[in-house]
Amino acid sequence: MNLIDKIEQEQIKLNSELLVKDMDQEKQKTEIQEVKDKYLNRKDRFSIGDLVKVHFKIVEGNKERIQNFEGYVISVKGSGINTGVKVRKISFGVGVERTFPLYSTKVEDIELVRRGKVRRAKLYYLRKLTGKKSIVKEKIISKNAKKKNESKDNTVNA
Repeated sequence: MNLIDKIEQEQIKLNSELLVKDMDQEKQKTEIQEVKDKYLNRKDRFSIGDLVKVHFKIVEGNKERIQNFEGYVISVKGSGINTGVKVRKISFGVGVERTFPLYSTKVEDIELVRRGKVRRAKLYYLRKLTGKKSIVKEKIISKNAKKKNESKDNTVNA
């Protein structure tokens, strides 16, 4: 094998490594975009006072299962990736609050059950209330308001 053959083989190796690296970067970009689409729009789905169902992944030994926690969102704390959501429910007459990291991989999904009509940023006053008083009124959106929102979304996207 002469010197020219060795140089050609080294060039082929370098070129192939560069191609593989570029392919991996493109693949990583698409994977990162998928994760962003899946997780980063969670905050837009609900607001304070909404009744939500949080599907939370629980690991017990070797088994993994999803447990639902349905309650009212009473606060949202933090910013960016460190955002936490505090959800409160009444279980057998006892108030239970749980804070979920919004962008955690353990939070499988946050499903909106119904919108709440509130005028506060933090609903800590619900801790003192019991029975029907602790239920947040439902926010009813009229058909006209829905049409206006849809038309605004269409003009923004266009």
